[in-house]
Amino acid sequence: MSEFRSLDALVRARLRQWPQRPPGLGRPAQSNWLRGRPTEADCSHHPFLKLPGSRRLRTLPDGLWLNFGGTPAEPFVDILAIEACATVPNLLDKRSRFAPSTQSLLAVCPVAWLLGPTTQTDPTPRWMTTGVLRFPPALPFIVPIRDVRVLYALTTRHYEDFAQSQVPHPHEYFMPMDALVAEGATEDPAVRALLARASAAANFLGAP
Repeated sequence: MSEFRSLDALVRARLRQWPQRPPGLGRPAQSNWLRGRPTEADCSHHPFLKLPGSRRLRTLPDGLWLNFGGTPAEPFVDILAIEACATVPNLLDKRSRFAPSTQSLLAVCPVAWLLGPTTQTDPTPRWMTTGVLRFPPALPFIVPIRDVRVLYALTTRHYEDFAQSQVPHPHEYFMPMDALVAEGATEDPAVRALLARASAAANFLGAP
């Protein structure tokens, strides 16, 4: 970690190595995954999460993947968020942001992000990759979130304590911080097996 100024910088650097589609996930009939956070380079143009009507309070996960679905008339998005938590208060705060609620959670996709290329090697604009936008956007694309899955990375001590004494919610997944920031984490069979369960498709027998 000596070449990184902080744990946050290390986490961002490692997550930038992850593909547009989260590793380990199966291939459902409709799969239009995009990595929303972190972007290829540090910038202010990336998706964020918010509650309807909220203008200031935003949730900015360390990692955010969006799988766009539905139709242009009725779009939705499924998300996988990754949160690196160095302290217990940080974990409690982030868990509260994704706790089950009667309120809808929205994903906000800025225009600049949507107009940008899908990857450094694929010049296709992101708005075309979503499969639900017919024309280049002139306004941010605000879309309801249908399914939420969150992966929390904890320090070794906190991870062991949590695993021994707590029961995760159905949408929550946990792993040691060392596994998240390891080189080649996306090829780790244990990491891929964990992420393979982070999808609603994992709840069906022989789902397409």
